[in-house]
Amino acid sequence: MAQNSDVKLGQLTRFIFTAPSWKRSLFLIVILGLLIDGAGVRAWVILPFSALPFSGTLAFTIPAIAALVLTKPIIEYTGKTMTWNRSALLALSSTVFGVIITFIALASSVRLIPLFYAISLGFVFGLRLFVLVAIADYRVPRMLIPAFTQSSVGILAGIILFSPSFGILALVLHIVFGLGFAALIWMIERPLRRAFQIRGLAFINAFIAHMTDGSSKGMENFFREIGEEIFVPQVSFFFRRSTANPIMFTVPNLHPGPMGEIGGGNLPKVLHDSFEDETLVAHGCATHDFNLVSETEIDKVIDALQKSRQNITYSGVAGRAERLTVGSVQVLYQRFGDSVLLVTTRSPQRTEDLDFSIGMTIMAEGHRWFPHVAVVDAHNCMTDLSSPVLLATLTATEYQQASLEAMDRCRTTPLYPFRIGVSHHTMPFSRVQGFGDLGVQAMVVETEGQRTAYMLIDGNNMAEGVREVLLEEVLKVVDHAEVMTTDSHVVNTITGKNPVGMHVGTAEFLPLVMKALQAALDNLSPSEVAGATAHCEHIVVFGSNRISQLASTVNAMLVFVAPLSLAMLLLAFLLSLVAYIVIV
Repeated sequence: MAQNSDVKLGQLTRFIFTAPSWKRSLFLIVILGLLIDGAGVRAWVILPFSALPFSGTLAFTIPAIAALVLTKPIIEYTGKTMTWNRSALLALSSTVFGVIITFIALASSVRLIPLFYAISLGFVFGLRLFVLVAIADYRVPRMLIPAFTQSSVGILAGIILFSPSFGILALVLHIVFGLGFAALIWMIERPLRRAFQIRGLAFINAFIAHMTDGSSKGMENFFREIGEEIFVPQVSFFFRRSTANPIMFTVPNLHPGPMGEIGGGNLPKVLHDSFEDETLVAHGCATHDFNLVSETEIDKVIDALQKSRQNITYSGVAGRAERLTVGSVQVLYQRFGDSVLLVTTRSPQRTEDLDFSIGMTIMAEGHRWFPHVAVVDAHNCMTDLSSPVLLATLTATEYQQASLEAMDRCRTTPLYPFRIGVSHHTMPFSRVQGFGDLGVQAMVVETEGQRTAYMLIDGNNMAEGVREVLLEEVLKVVDHAEVMTTDSHVVNTITGKNPVGMHVGTAEFLPLVMKALQAALDNLSPSEVAGATAHCEHIVVFGSNRISQLASTVNAMLVFVAPLSLAMLLLAFLLSLVAYIVIV
């Protein structure tokens, strides 16, 4: 199967790394300068008449330290972000390139060191401009001064070491390399500008800000530029109890992504906290195309849910839960009044996002018998980053056939009075360990002596096999059960792979899951239920195929970055030689 958006986006994470401590970079900068000083002294002793006076500390270390110290405050003065670690790494990288270019002269003649040192300063200026535009501020004019900090001190060092005319040559080469890298930036951004009318470097800036400060919402502005409005149904079950708090089980057909607090990444938690009911937010049929562009879009969902619960009619009966299997798909189904709940999974095979069209098809089929059909993607088995399930595939057909048969059975199932219980326990584990803020929720339905548990863990999928271990223990206490995740992407800051059970062993959190189950059993109380379908309107999401198109464009751009950069550098070096001949 062709790679889809989730996989293509995951591939981009190979370009992400963490900058080392600024102390380590500073140490290497100082050592590099001292080594060059030592080599210079030795060369002067061996070849006193051919060696030029050259100081590694003056030519490389001092300019790098100046850049390290000045870059961060200058950038932050303009309102952007920069860490000391990144400033130090950029200064070190520029120094390394500067040393390599300068001492290429030794392959020909030591007398060419001034020329190649001037070329290295021009290259350092262009390189710093390119990097700062990418990681700090995409507006080139604003990055000219912080990019110039290292090479400007280098020009002063060159004037001291060589002659005043060195300054003129170095400034000319700054213009040459600056224009070359500016042209490279323009060419890199051109595909995204033509395809999406957005600036790719603006997105990288926002992503860096997100990585530096997780609360940064700059990426949401970018997503809103490429977003589009959608209208989706959201089926909910409202349970009222005379002796206990009310419960809401809701199934948004929106995707809780893309990452961290960005967009709808924490959709389950925000919805949960917005209602007095104990609210369980399961994962519906939606892919990354239905990521909310901003957390503020959740307010529209909340308003729609509030409207949907007005003038609803409660019923005091429910059917017994049953499970059936078609191909690789299992469905745990149960009727509540005039509505039906379908919880689907393919575990132990990969269980990934279901496209919205699959959910809508199932709901449309069910509307022959039920006004409200809730289709839950249990999202409980991750083997690796993979593409979502799309309509007309074999897997999608199995989902549809299983759901249709389940609804047909629910149509004639006997209905009985029922009791329901709920519990909510937070987990002593972090987002980095794969657990979202809600922890674990348990809802138990007791009908005609049968007990069915709906276990919901706040996280993005489950490691392969975890669901089976949990289910084995849960089924020792109840008759039917399913273990689901919310698919919350608050546990993901970069890539989508951080499932429940990958960092924390199942044995560690199994007792907490069983504790939640027992609390829900103790909470059982006679209940009535009303199904409702909220119409979530004008929700701005990424848009159909936008993520796939964006990821494809970026991956294609990366293929051409290296040859374009090489061509630009060769042109700049040729122009440098011309400038040297003219000036000297």
